[in-house]
Amino acid sequence: MDFALNEEQRMFRSMFRDFAAKEIAPHAEDIDQEETLPPAILQKAVEQGFLGATLPEAYFGAELDGVGYAMLVEELAASCVSFAVMLATHVSEVAMSILGYGTDAQKEEWLTSMAAGEVVGAFALTEPDAGSDALALQTRAAADGDEVVLDGVKTWVANASIAGLFLVFAQGPDGMDAFLVPGDAPGLTVGYREPTLGLRSANFHTVYLEDCRVPAANQLGRPGGGWEIARQAQSRMAAALAAAGLGVAADSVQVAARFASERVQFGVPIAQKQAIQGYIADAMIEVEALRYLVYRAGWLTDQGGDFAVDASMAKSFSARVASRVTNSMLQVLGGYGYMEDYPMARKYRDARALGIIGGPTEVHKVHIARQAFAEWDVEIVP
Repeated sequence: MDFALNEEQRMFRSMFRDFAAKEIAPHAEDIDQEETLPPAILQKAVEQGFLGATLPEAYFGAELDGVGYAMLVEELAASCVSFAVMLATHVSEVAMSILGYGTDAQKEEWLTSMAAGEVVGAFALTEPDAGSDALALQTRAAADGDEVVLDGVKTWVANASIAGLFLVFAQGPDGMDAFLVPGDAPGLTVGYREPTLGLRSANFHTVYLEDCRVPAANQLGRPGGGWEIARQAQSRMAAALAAAGLGVAADSVQVAARFASERVQFGVPIAQKQAIQGYIADAMIEVEALRYLVYRAGWLTDQGGDFAVDASMAKSFSARVASRVTNSMLQVLGGYGYMEDYPMARKYRDARALGIIGGPTEVHKVHIARQAFAEWDVEIVP
């Protein structure tokens, strides 16, 4: 089994790392404190082709493979997890859903604009009473001539404040349906912004749909096919969030190691203390173990099969590693790690979210357990 990156992948990783270091890292603390994503940084990402990362060249996408895309999210998250979550929502959940299930007309209308950053995508599935239980949606879709009328409330909608297109899921006569709803559609209102512990510039909002009318042609996929679209999107997002966890964990080790080499106590750098070495060594082991799960999940996204369980495993392990590593690296920094003036406080807060967003770890474990018990015909339910 060959774990080596090819020359193109190494070139891409270097480019992603340079971009994150030059364009995002210097502003990461300001982005967090101001709780907004500066348009100038977003535009620079557009110019690099990141918002069309996995889209085909026919739509002016960068056509990255799964491992290349994982490395992109990883390097962005190393500097700012919020930025990585914004991009993953746009690419993994919205753009790739249109690519996989859209009509030719829908692809022509939206994908080039999304790759060019003219339209940012938002994913609207979760509701006040339908979080992990997505099949309990209360949002309704009713046909009215050549239009569809949407009514309901969506919560925790990432990118809502900057979105030009919402992928909205609703109950129709044949089951769950998916619809492409422009950001300026009559009856769509972006409401309350959720104040969060971390991911402060990811901007999660409540979105209201009140007599929201869109053309019937805006339905994505077949009638009643919304659950399959949502499931595939969530698997892609799980793989991307796993990469984000890898990025924040790996960079946290670098931050702590640099600090330990410079911080002097009892006459020597604390890096010479065995306790500190243990923290760093354990973190490195977990990060490298996670790296293989993340890259494998990225590779599987290109293979055409069902990679949902592998994405769940990568995401669950990533959430655990990111939380544990940022916690232990904060300990290495001591009081400085607990200060908002140092990046570890932000990384710690952001990493904690990875066990919640994109489906909580507990739900992903249900998916994993379902496969483990499939051989014995045991029904596993949440």
